[in-house]
Amino acid sequence: MFVIAGLGNPDKKYEKTRHNVGFDVIDAMAQKYNIELTEKKHRAICGSGYIAGQKVLLVKPQTYMNLSGESIQAVLNFYKLDADSGLLVIYDDISLAPGRIRVRAKGSAGGHNGIKNIIAMTGTQGFARIKIGVGEKPEGWDLADYVLGRFSKAERALVEDAFTDAIEATELILMDDLSGAMNKFNGKK
Repeated sequence: MFVIAGLGNPDKKYEKTRHNVGFDVIDAMAQKYNIELTEKKHRAICGSGYIAGQKVLLVKPQTYMNLSGESIQAVLNFYKLDADSGLLVIYDDISLAPGRIRVRAKGSAGGHNGIKNIIAMTGTQGFARIKIGVGEKPEGWDLADYVLGRFSKAERALVEDAFTDAIEATELILMDDLSGAMNKFNGKK
């Protein structure tokens, strides 16, 4: 089994914000593959199914962004999975323009508090990830206000295109072609 976790905040007021694009990708994936996100366990909303022939568990932690690792570690422990080989995390990245994605095999948190917590809880930086571009915060803006804000209509259209790319990248990763996903999407404009 492979755990695919999208990061976000659970309250309705955070829906469709920049910080919740991980949840949005999980919702799009669930819709495409007819996976019902109805199970409430491990402090998350989960749904299991198959993508690219691989059994997956889609996970939306309900711990709020900065404590995402608590939920994800509980999932990994329950299923006796290793984060380095059985986890993919999808989340927002302010260093990428809206509509861009970046696939990584591993890496640091890069200032993202949700990823910091996952690294702290799992004890590794070696898990795969897909970053969804949400754009750089405008000068003078508070970072929290920016990531908890909503996209313009034009930006939202670009970001929704990125969801399609993220799903395709996920399929490649599940077919054991992480480098193929990186080659295809990391240079894409």
